[in-house]
Amino acid sequence: MAVLSIQSHVVYGYAGNSAAVFPLQRLGNEVWAVNTVEFSNHTGYGSWRGQALDAGLIQDLVTGLKERGVLNRCNAVLSGYLGSAAVSKAILEAVKMVKKENPGALYCCDPVMGDVGRGIYVKPDIPDIIKNELIPHADIICPNQFELEVLTGIEVNGIDTAIEAIFAIHKAGPSIVLVTSFKEGEKAGSPTLSMLASNKNELYRITTPELPLGGGVAGTGDLTTSAFLSWYLQTKDMEKALNLCTSGVYGIIDKSCNIAYNKRESPIELKIIEAQEELCSPTYTYKAVKLND
Repeated sequence: MAVLSIQSHVVYGYAGNSAAVFPLQRLGNEVWAVNTVEFSNHTGYGSWRGQALDAGLIQDLVTGLKERGVLNRCNAVLSGYLGSAAVSKAILEAVKMVKKENPGALYCCDPVMGDVGRGIYVKPDIPDIIKNELIPHADIICPNQFELEVLTGIEVNGIDTAIEAIFAIHKAGPSIVLVTSFKEGEKAGSPTLSMLASNKNELYRITTPELPLGGGVAGTGDLTTSAFLSWYLQTKDMEKALNLCTSGVYGIIDKSCNIAYNKRESPIELKIIEAQEELCSPTYTYKAVKLND
């Protein structure tokens, strides 16, 4: 499988393509990485160096791939952090070019906008651009719970409203919706975190213990989306992809936390290289539960 991954990139740590490319490769994919920004580190550190890259460069690079005659081998386009409105247009052009050469190729959109606690951390025009321009062309979309609310205008305060929001996304175009983090109100016992996946006909929920991430870990959404896309390309089965993705990603985050705590690292960075075996041979096995008949 070949994946054209158009995302941000950090030199140190893991976010965007830095968190997506190696997992895609480790799971057997050829990856053509195009960076939308080049930063020294992710913005969660509070300071960074680097710059957003020109949308014209992105278009130029994809045009170069077309000239090499390889776009017909591209099985999926994956997009993440945009950086600017112009980049969204470059991504759409890339999707159109790939699908013209290979009509069976998928477009997987990770609508990076924000998260619970941090709120929206992209430029003010980006959410509407994702909603109105990218989502209608996407086959798969992977929002977190916060992004699901922003995209639909529906307050997700339980499973019923989550399902309502998911089907609002389906109506906009995507055939598969993966909610990469879903949390209901606290209940007695150990805290948990879920993912939801729907292909319009089937709806699944998969739940794991909630790990003590403190201020959070950058790149977890990028890692999750890349793992899910990879497994879906291989299996063409949403439930299997969800199970395999969840088990592997949980193992990586769990090991990342343990290593960081032992070394007293803050903020926690993903340990994708050290924990790479989790992608193929997970320590933990989680199974999704079907929510509809």
